[in-house]
Amino acid sequence: MKPDLFEAPDYYCLDDLLTDEHKLIRDSARDWVKKSISPIIEEYAQKAEFPNHIIKELADIGAFGPYIPEKYGGPGLDNISYGLLMQEIERGDSGIRSTASVQSSLVMYPIWKYGSEEQKMKFLPRLASGELMGCFGLTEPDHGSNPGGMTTNFKDKGDHLLLNGAKLWISNAPFADIAIVWAKNEEGRIHGLIVEREMEGFTTPETHNKWSLRASATGELIFTDVRVPKENILPNKSGLGAPLGCLDSARFGIAWGAIGAAMDCYDTALRYSKERVQFGRPIGGFQLQQKKLAEMITEITKAQLLAWRLGTLKNEGKATSAQISMAKRNNVEMAIKIAREARQILGGMGITGDYSIMRHMMNLESVITYEGTHDIHLLITGLDITGLNAFK
Repeated sequence: MKPDLFEAPDYYCLDDLLTDEHKLIRDSARDWVKKSISPIIEEYAQKAEFPNHIIKELADIGAFGPYIPEKYGGPGLDNISYGLLMQEIERGDSGIRSTASVQSSLVMYPIWKYGSEEQKMKFLPRLASGELMGCFGLTEPDHGSNPGGMTTNFKDKGDHLLLNGAKLWISNAPFADIAIVWAKNEEGRIHGLIVEREMEGFTTPETHNKWSLRASATGELIFTDVRVPKENILPNKSGLGAPLGCLDSARFGIAWGAIGAAMDCYDTALRYSKERVQFGRPIGGFQLQQKKLAEMITEITKAQLLAWRLGTLKNEGKATSAQISMAKRNNVEMAIKIAREARQILGGMGITGDYSIMRHMMNLESVITYEGTHDIHLLITGLDITGLNAFK
């Protein structure tokens, strides 16, 4: 892959809206991506392998549970800091950002919000440091956009719980030390369980032959009469609202992360358009190429403003699930369209591993599907504005 010469677009001077701490965190992550991700990511994507050696480095830049309080081993940062970290990591690769998103929003967040004090002290510091890695089991083979229909279940056996079922499309599953698993009790109520790697009957077969998120580890979670101690149940929230609360946090991170992928594609295309000469002049001087580039920077700027405002609302405790949903849907669609347009500016070179664009485009096909598909997010907004449920 070519040297990483990335320069971040900031057409509306959004840096003026960030604190010095925000900019320091973002710039540290940006430098880390240039040094540790850009030189290796193409090789790992081609091999369809996750670069395990970066886990400690992700922890060092604060990517695991940025908003987790210091008493539990986290950095205690605000939501905009979390967003900026996800933006910079996804600028490198969506699969690497997925690893950090899952650890933060889908593993650490539910333990922090729904767990007992003992669970928080036992797991959160080790997750923040990267000593432990986690995954999140909600989606099932027959229940994707309808998680409430899940069949994974547990029975109370007196001194323990007996867990059976399966989860599919689980990021981090192949190497996870713990899994936050959502399952129904005997009354059909959904609860979260902390399932640990060494528990007998728990396996995590890896998913192969992916064309997307190739530098991320994806797998299944299989539970066959897994004995789970009762102290591993998350005690402070149950029902479908519990996992959906985690998805709000993850979707917020994705709304920022997608901007990173879009910025990388735009920056690559802009630089190429100035250097590539056809018909005696740089192709950036032709109207159709300028149209593409002008629309890209416009959409990125709109997405940046949307994400910043959402981050401000989230810091104030005012952001709604529907607002987060809108940002995830809008910004991922924006990014995938920019990836496609940027690829066209590069012509045939755009499909090679010398540039990041085609990898971003394939990754974003997963990002527009997971944590709620594009269509599901349209229906979330539709329900919010009409009060009428179109899901079923």
